[in-house]
Amino acid sequence: MEARDLDTNPSNSHHPMDISSMEMHKVILPPHESTLDKFKAKFKETLFPDDPLLQFKGQSCKRKWILGAQYIFPILQWGPNYSLKLFKSDIVSGLTIASLAIPQGISYAKLANLPPIVGLYSSFVPPLIYAVLGSSRDLAVGPVSIASLILGSMLRQEVSPTEEPLLFLQLALTSTFFAGLFQASLGILRLGFIIDFLSKATLMGFMAGAAVIVSLQQLKSLLGIANFTSQMSLVPVMSSVIHRRDEWSWETILMGVSFLIFLLVARHVSLRNPKLFWVSAGAPLLCVILSTLLVFAFKAQNHGISIIGRLQHGLNPPSLNMLLFRSHHLALVIKTGLVTGILSLTEGIAVGRTFASLKNYKVDGNKEMMAIGVMNMVGSCTSCYITTGAFSRSAVNHNAGSKTAMSNIVMAVTVMITLQFLMPLFLYTPNVVLGAIIVTAVIGLIDIPAAYLIWTIDKMDFIICISAFLGVIFISVEDGLAIAIGISILRILLQVTRPKTLLLGNIPGTDIYRNLHHYKEARRIPGFLILSIEAPVNFANTTYLTERISRWIEEESEEEGKHKGLRFVILDMSGISAIDTSGISLLTDLKSMTKKQGLELALVNPVGGVLEKLQRANQADNFLGGGNIYLTIEEAVISLSSKQKEDASNHV
Repeated sequence: MEARDLDTNPSNSHHPMDISSMEMHKVILPPHESTLDKFKAKFKETLFPDDPLLQFKGQSCKRKWILGAQYIFPILQWGPNYSLKLFKSDIVSGLTIASLAIPQGISYAKLANLPPIVGLYSSFVPPLIYAVLGSSRDLAVGPVSIASLILGSMLRQEVSPTEEPLLFLQLALTSTFFAGLFQASLGILRLGFIIDFLSKATLMGFMAGAAVIVSLQQLKSLLGIANFTSQMSLVPVMSSVIHRRDEWSWETILMGVSFLIFLLVARHVSLRNPKLFWVSAGAPLLCVILSTLLVFAFKAQNHGISIIGRLQHGLNPPSLNMLLFRSHHLALVIKTGLVTGILSLTEGIAVGRTFASLKNYKVDGNKEMMAIGVMNMVGSCTSCYITTGAFSRSAVNHNAGSKTAMSNIVMAVTVMITLQFLMPLFLYTPNVVLGAIIVTAVIGLIDIPAAYLIWTIDKMDFIICISAFLGVIFISVEDGLAIAIGISILRILLQVTRPKTLLLGNIPGTDIYRNLHHYKEARRIPGFLILSIEAPVNFANTTYLTERISRWIEEESEEEGKHKGLRFVILDMSGISAIDTSGISLLTDLKSMTKKQGLELALVNPVGGVLEKLQRANQADNFLGGGNIYLTIEEAVISLSSKQKEDASNHV
């Protein structure tokens, strides 16, 4: 069948029935490809869309080895050209994030129900690993609040951190190992698309809910309550706060509120003026120093204010022998590792890409997965728990003028000096200040304007967001996340099984056909039912599409007076990106059905893969032989109208 090339010049616009200025073109079947070639192309597009081997083409053997080493170890790309000027910028940013990492490391370790020293261990070894393997210049590595919260809450379901602290620590380290193994595997196998199932709405609701729970959990420290609930949901936490009023300490409350206000004001100042980033960056360490001096000077520990106590000094002890692979808790640590691994990986990559876009450079997602995975596997063997790129520290690192990953090395060296020589200084640090630091850090995860924007744009996304939020605060952290992911997957399934079918009409004076529901100026073409499917056609939706198209035909038939006006059904296939055998059967059945009803079916603009499958199923020749495959809707309308006129003339 010959098709027509439309004149799209507005000055030459024509009615869809005007064929005087149309040129003819033939429908061309796609070139033949073997099954192996198709599989290779699909495999490459799925797992290697960035084509990492492209840079090796045409290079000498020596150059290929150099490029390979640089690909695996990005430090070899910027290291040889590193200069003193760059180091001056990196040392300032490294010291700045170290001042934030030290109090946060201690605080987040307590949030995970681990010894505070583990938080500092986790701010020493992982940044060194990331500096060698990571591709981001701005990502500052260390413990983060959400992963710490989930790690502690999931492990606490089976093991008490107070009654069995050693076993709890062993399980935390083993979970970290499995998290790293999972993350590195995703990078090596290039399966990073799996984390895309955590949509923006899901993460926003989950993080907001987790921020609320984390903040409420800090009421234990801010109020001075000794016996607090271990559950991580709103009702038990608030019940514990109310029923433990006799344990409230006014001294603790006064100190906690004072430092919390100071930290919030410092955060507000930095948000209003990014040049003053150092105010919020240095505020946590300043609070630790001031509160420690106050407790030491006034012996506040004797007046109800709890303190951290003595911390061992020295560098990370090896912990390979503490990993439990044959424990009856193995299922728990694997599940904990998977959940914390996915969340920390998502956060780290998202943060890295955010700041990379600001400086106009690219972050390789697969390299990031491998870097974060390897640093967690190595970290689990050196007394570190789950770490990733933290948004707060990365923002400070970016604003402080970091140029390369050397800032992570500077931070790690600073933490090393702290571990080696300064640990006795934290003896009198009050827990209430650590609670205030955590509240200030997580409060930024509650983004109400962004949630309102989601409500404005997509109500279903907002439902997912709210479901995650309510699930976290009323049930549990992991169940809230599972509910949100479940709703997201259900939405995807609904989109696949219930694809949109649109009724199209012509916009007068043009050759454009649009949805009649959206474009009020669009007009129906007498005698034609023009439909469009906006989804791949497969076994999951063929039954629905058959019923929906049949209903369209029935409704149109009633309006047209039992087929007296309706003659043609045009199916716009430009939105069908793929089709399977069930979809081919759908087209076959649809053609038979329309023929029995005295109607003629025409297909418009099937993509190459769809047209090829039609050909292989011996259907393409039938359609082509009947003149019923066209390049555009305009062409189909003109050709079929001409055929109708010819038939009428011959009949006369």
